Amino acid sequence: MLIITPTLQIPSDEFTWSFARSGGPGGQNVNKVASKATLRWNIAASTALPDDVKIRLALQQMRFFTQDGELVITSQRTRDQDRNRDDCQEKLRAMILQALTVPKPRKKTRPSRGAKKRRLESKRLRSETKQSRRRPHTE
Repeated sequence: MLIITPTLQIPSDEFTWSFARSGGPGGQNVNKVASKATLRWNIAASTALPDDVKIRLALQQMRFFTQDGELVITSQRTRDQDRNRDDCQEKLRAMILQALTVPKPRKKTRPSRGAKKRRLESKRLRSETKQSRRRPHTE
């Protein structure tokens, strides 16, 4: 069971694990041990997450989703299969926690009349400064 928050937990049977030989350090043992962990999770079939969180997760983490709507996370950070499995779960936990926060709606704002006036005044002063630096116009 993957515990995201005290009220949100994902059952382990929703995950599909596969293991492969990992790149990186490992010496002679690297060719014998499948330490790279790959977590696959069919998010559409999951009942653990609310629909709005599923949609936000899919939009925020597009690169981790397959065409079938399956979330794929891999880890080959360590030489140990169990630690790589834990790392995959930590990555998933972080993604879901990020998707749980509802973004604040943006409020349209306009510059105040005084701000517009100050901006135009500073532009006018800057223009006058540059005008005074020019050579006198002679015909």
